[in-house]
Amino acid sequence: MFRPSKSKFSNRPKTRVALAANLIFGAAFILAGCFILSGCSGEPLSTREKGTLGGGVLGAGAGALVGAAVGHPAAGAAIGGALGAGTGYVVGNSLQNQEVTSQQQQGQIQYQQRAIQSQRRQIQALQSEQSTE
Repeated sequence: MFRPSKSKFSNRPKTRVALAANLIFGAAFILAGCFILSGCSGEPLSTREKGTLGGGVLGAGAGALVGAAVGHPAAGAAIGGALGAGTGYVVGNSLQNQEVTSQQQQGQIQYQQRAIQSQRRQIQALQSEQSTE
């Protein structure tokens, strides 16, 4: 009967190995986040970008937790990050479209208010001309 030989690492608790892997993954994730954020330092992030970034971070965190439970934190974080970024993009895009629509409506309201004020001044000028005649 074939019995695999025991490794000298097999007696060590797996929690140490998992902890080390999680620390390395966490450091790499933070470093990647710093690079991403430093690339966006020229202008403020749009609502769509904020949603994508926030969704990716939350998804990666949740994915890492779920992945750690099944023994694959890096794969869980990668899958969760991708799904979270996609969801964050959809939500951020929707919010940004609402902001643009709101800004356009606000511009139209201001234009109409200026037109009304102009027409009121014209009416007052006509009334004052009629009263002086």
